Amino acid sequence: MALLQGVAQRAVVAALLVAFVSCDSAIEFEPPQLALEFDPAVVDLDTVRDTVVVLRNVGVLAAAEVSLIWADSAGVQALGVSLSVTPAELGTVGPGAASALAVSITTPPGLPPGSYIVRLEARPERAAAEASLDVRFRVSEAERRVAFVDITSGAATPRQGDVVRYAAEVRDSGGAVLVEPVVMWSLVPASAGLLTGDGRFVGYAPGNALVIARAGGAADTLDITVAPRGLSGGFAVVGRGSIGARFTSDLWVHGSVAYTGSWSMRAAPGNALYVWDVSDPTQPALVDSVVVDATTVNDVKIRSDGAMAVLTHEGSRDSGNGITLLDLQDPLHPAVITRFTSGLEPGVHNVWVEGDYVYAAVDGGGNGLLVVDISAPQNPRAVASFFAGSSFLHDVYVRDGLAFLSHWDAGLVILDVGNGIAGGSPASPVEVSRILTMGGQTHNAWYWPEAGYVFVGEEDFSTPGVMHVIDVSDLRRPVEVATFQVSGETPHNFWLDEAAGVLYAAWYTRGVRAIDVSGELLGALDRQGREIAFSQYAGVGSCAAPSGTATCTWAPQLHGGLIYLSDMNSGLWVLRRD
Repeated sequence: MALLQGVAQRAVVAALLVAFVSCDSAIEFEPPQLALEFDPAVVDLDTVRDTVVVLRNVGVLAAAEVSLIWADSAGVQALGVSLSVTPAELGTVGPGAASALAVSITTPPGLPPGSYIVRLEARPERAAAEASLDVRFRVSEAERRVAFVDITSGAATPRQGDVVRYAAEVRDSGGAVLVEPVVMWSLVPASAGLLTGDGRFVGYAPGNALVIARAGGAADTLDITVAPRGLSGGFAVVGRGSIGARFTSDLWVHGSVAYTGSWSMRAAPGNALYVWDVSDPTQPALVDSVVVDATTVNDVKIRSDGAMAVLTHEGSRDSGNGITLLDLQDPLHPAVITRFTSGLEPGVHNVWVEGDYVYAAVDGGGNGLLVVDISAPQNPRAVASFFAGSSFLHDVYVRDGLAFLSHWDAGLVILDVGNGIAGGSPASPVEVSRILTMGGQTHNAWYWPEAGYVFVGEEDFSTPGVMHVIDVSDLRRPVEVATFQVSGETPHNFWLDEAAGVLYAAWYTRGVRAIDVSGELLGALDRQGREIAFSQYAGVGSCAAPSGTATCTWAPQLHGGLIYLSDMNSGLWVLRRD
C-alpha cells in the first residue's frame, strides 16, 4: 500500500484576465518561502485551442487551498471568449509538488481579428504568491473571408471506443481554400463522446450524435451513429490459498510456484514471504515461508531466469531494512543468500530485478532510486542512485533498458539505464523525460513498447484515484491521452496481457477488472464499453480489517492462462476469465 499523504479539502477559483496583448514587465525579487509558477508561463494557441501546462510549487512551504478569481477588466468576456481548465479543482500544493492542467480556449463567431491574451492566475489562500499563465491566441483576418466549411473525412458509424479522425476544408466565397482560420470542433450532445481540438473523436454513448466543424461565421455538420463496442465476460474462481494471520501484499508467480508478501500488523507482523505450490491451481498449497526482520515485506520479484528472488524490508527492528536475496535452486524452499542494507536503511517499498541489477525504491523524500549490482549475489554493491528533486519514489518498472519511476507528485520519470536513447546505463542512469499526470500521486507503471503506452496508477483514496494512459511513442515527449476510473475506489497494481490487449487491474475493494486497451486510446476509457469483466470474488467489504475477509485486491498476474491475485485480506486467489 502506498505511503499516504494528507489531502486537503479542495477548492478552486479561476482568475481570467481577457484582453488584447499588453506589455509585461519583469520584477526581480528574492525567492519567497512559498512560490507558485506555471510551466510554461506563456503558451500560444494560434492553430489549436488547447494545451497542457503544469502548476508547480517551487517554494519551501505548502500552498494551501489554491484559488482562482474570475475577472474581465477588458470586457472581452462579453463577446464569448472563455477558458476551461481541467481538473477544475486543486487542493494544497506541497513544496516541490505540481499539478498538470489541461487548458483550452473557446472563441465565438465574429470575434474581431487580432491577438489576444487570456490570463490565468493561481493564488493560495492567505499568501501573496500568485502565479500567472498567459494564454495567447490569434484571430486571423482570413476568418472574415470564410464562406464555406466542409467536413471532408471521418467515419459516420464509428464503434464505441475507437478513435476516428475528422477533417474539414475551409473556403472563401470564390472557392479558394483558406488555411489560416482555426477550425473549432464540437459535439452534440457533448456526452456522446470526446471530440478534440484537432478533430479526433472517440464515442462514449452508443446512439446518434452531431459533429460540428466551425470556422469564422460558417459551419458544417455530420450526423454520426456510435455503434456499441459489444464486449462482455466474467471471472470464475479456480482456487485459493488462505492467509488469515497476516495481511497479504504483492505476489509473483514463476513456473508452478507463487510467492506472496505480507503487510503491516494483523495477528502477526508483516515479516513473512509465503511460498505456494500452484502446480494444481485449483488447490494452491502453502509449502514454506521465509521470515525476515521487517514489519512489512511489501514486494517480491523473481529474476526472469527463475534463479533468484528479491524481497523488501520495511520497519525492521534493527533499522537496517534493505533487501534480501533468495536462492531459488529449489523454488519451493528458497534459501537466503544475503541481506543488503547499505543506502536502504529508510526502507524499501518496491523493487525490480533486471539481469544483474536490482532497482530499489527507497522510502522517504530525498531518497529515490538505488541501483544495486547483484552479479556477485553474496556481495551486492550500490552502483547508482537517482532522485527526481521532489516528493518520493514509490515504484520502479524496468524494460528495454528504460526505468519507469513512479515518483509520486514528481510524476512519471523515464530513465535510460541501457536503452541508448540518452547514453545511460544501470550504473549511470540518465533522465530521458518526465510527465506529471492529472492528479499526481503516481503509484505504479506498466510500459507497453509495441503500443507506445505507459499505464500509470494514481493512488488517491480521497477523490479517488484513476488509471492514466501516457503516450510514449516519443519517449522524450510523453503525453497523457486517456484515463480509466472506478467509482468509489482507487486503483492499485496492473498486469497487461499484451498479446490480447487486455489490462488486468487491481482495484482494492472493487476487485479485479479486465479492460480492453487495444487500438488507439483516447479520453475516458471507462465510458467506452472497454471493461470486459470485473469480480469482487470474496464479497463486498473493506480493506485491512483486522478480521475481514472481503475483497481487497492488491495485485494481479496473468500466468498460464489464469489470473493469480494477491488479496490483502485473505491471501492468494486463482481466477479464470470466461
